Amino acid sequence: MDPVFVGLGFLVGFLIGLTGVGGGSLMTPSLIFLGVEPLTAVGTDLLYATVTRVFGVLFHGRRGHVRGDIAFRLLMGSVPAVIIGGYAVRQIPREILNEYLTLILGIILVVTAALSLLRGEIHLPVRPRWGYVYLLGFIVGLTVQFTSVGAGVIVTFALMNVARINPRQVVGTTILYGLVLSAMSFLSYAGMGSVDYGLAGLLILGTVPGVYVGTRFNAEVDKEKLKKGVNVVILLIGILTLLGR
Repeated sequence: MDPVFVGLGFLVGFLIGLTGVGGGSLMTPSLIFLGVEPLTAVGTDLLYATVTRVFGVLFHGRRGHVRGDIAFRLLMGSVPAVIIGGYAVRQIPREILNEYLTLILGIILVVTAALSLLRGEIHLPVRPRWGYVYLLGFIVGLTVQFTSVGAGVIVTFALMNVARINPRQVVGTTILYGLVLSAMSFLSYAGMGSVDYGLAGLLILGTVPGVYVGTRFNAEVDKEKLKKGVNVVILLIGILTLLGR
C-alpha cells in the first residue's frame, strides 16, 4: 500500500466535502505529477470522483443542501456532451490525447481558478433562465469528459453568479450533479482500459474519511477564505502544469 496515494485521497476528499470544489482540479494534475499517464490519470480520477461524491451526496443530503431540480437540468444538458466527448476520445489516437490533455488541463485549471477567485467581484448582467442551466451542463459535460475537471469549479461559479441559489445548496447540488456526470464519463475510459483500479482503490481508501471530516467542518469554518486558498493552489498547479509541458 502506498501511503502517498492514500494521503492524497484524504486531502482531496476533505476539500470536496468542505467546499464542493477541488476534486478533479487537484487529483488529475497530482496523479500526472506522480508519473501516471495523462489518459489513465483522467480515467482513474473519474472513478475516484464517482465514489467520493456518493458519500458527499449522502452527507449533504441529510442536511437538506441538495437541489435535485437544478442537478437534473444540468444533467440533461450534459448527456449529449458526454456522448459526443466519449466518441471523440475513442477516435483520437492515444498518443495525441496524452500530448494535448495536459495542455487543455492546464488552461482549464488556470481559467476556472481565476473565475472562482473573482467570483465575489463579478456581477453578471444575466437574468436567471433554465436555458442557461442546460447550456452550462453541456459545456461542463464536454470539459469533464476530456479532463475530469470542471464539474465543481465551473458549476459553483455559475450557480453563484447566475442562478444565485443558497450558497450551502450550491455545494450539495454540485456534488450530486458531479456524481452522475463522472459516473457516465468514467464508463468511456473504462471501455478503453484507461483506468487503474488498484490506484483508485488507494485514493478511495483515504477519501471516505476525508469527505466525512470535510462535511462536518462545512458549517464551522469560513468557507469563503478556504475556497480562495484552494483556488490559489489550483491556479498555481495550472500554471506549473503549463510550464512543465
